[in-house]
Amino acid sequence: MKLMTTYENNNYPIIVTQHAMNNHLQPLIEGYQDVFLFVDAQVNTHWSHKLNSIQQQKITQTFILPAGEQVKTLTYYEKYLNALLALKPTRNTCLIAIGGGAVGDFVGFLAATLLRGVDFIQVPTTILAHDSSIGGKVGINAQYGKNLIGAFHRPSAVIYDLDFLSTLPTQEILSGYGEVYKHALLEDDTAVETLEQTYPDLAALLTLHNIEHYISKGIQVKLNIVVKDEKERGQRQWLNLGHTLGHAVEYHSKIAHGHAVMIGILFQMIVANQLLNTHHDIRHYYNYLLAVGYPLDVIDTLTFKPLLQLMQQDKKNDQSGIRMVLLEKLGHPVVKTVSPMLLEQAFEVLQSLRRS
Repeated sequence: MKLMTTYENNNYPIIVTQHAMNNHLQPLIEGYQDVFLFVDAQVNTHWSHKLNSIQQQKITQTFILPAGEQVKTLTYYEKYLNALLALKPTRNTCLIAIGGGAVGDFVGFLAATLLRGVDFIQVPTTILAHDSSIGGKVGINAQYGKNLIGAFHRPSAVIYDLDFLSTLPTQEILSGYGEVYKHALLEDDTAVETLEQTYPDLAALLTLHNIEHYISKGIQVKLNIVVKDEKERGQRQWLNLGHTLGHAVEYHSKIAHGHAVMIGILFQMIVANQLLNTHHDIRHYYNYLLAVGYPLDVIDTLTFKPLLQLMQQDKKNDQSGIRMVLLEKLGHPVVKTVSPMLLEQAFEVLQSLRRS
């Protein structure tokens, strides 16, 4: 499947298929003077045979990055930026990010800042990265929270090679499914019902039956939003559904991104019921997350004040308080300012789910 963004200019292709990297990457890099390959260490271990064929093409140098979120620091940013500069690149340079969302964020930020901006290509290798590779948000983490240092820098292409999904561990599948589920919630109740019927429990999810269909749908949902609001001044904030508490839980507890987002999604349902007088069936969503295999026991380990401090660092906030994306109903998100008192009440309800 091939999609194309529909901005006024500087559009890029999104290719979702088997063998995508081997069949579609080479024509995209032929015109560059330098091409630097950045590969997640775990991907390099599992897919060295696939990567070898790419490295035999016009690759100036390959860098193997530490796996996962740990690479998104100022220390690693300085290390790899200086390594690139030592090779005397020109503006006619392309960086290629092969890995999950963390690698894409990190390499994209390198590309955005190297020589005031060079091209980069996303080659996502996880389900989770179907979300982060689209839309041009790149960045690294700070001591005060996740993704607080970054830029908007569109990729030149997204090559989503489905081959990589065959070696994903269970926790990576669960983490990625969190964003797939989020996109369904932003679409409508039919999309959510279909997903839940396709993947009623962990065993069904691990089969990845028809996952390419749901990945493509999730990409399309995100594209429909980001093309209208690239710099997150309006609708793009909807994509942060579940992320206000989710990022705080992820940063505080060091659990996987999608796991934390699912807890954040459950939390926003509670907040919406209290603030908007909605009627989300909280027990249904809680039971579904349990059935699919999310570690909801982490909720027992959380305390409110540290999470509140992290939520207060959220980029959506303004002078009036903490801004959250809430669902009036499935497919109808709104952004509302929520008081700390209401957040604490909702947090108590969240923890009470574990005791009932």
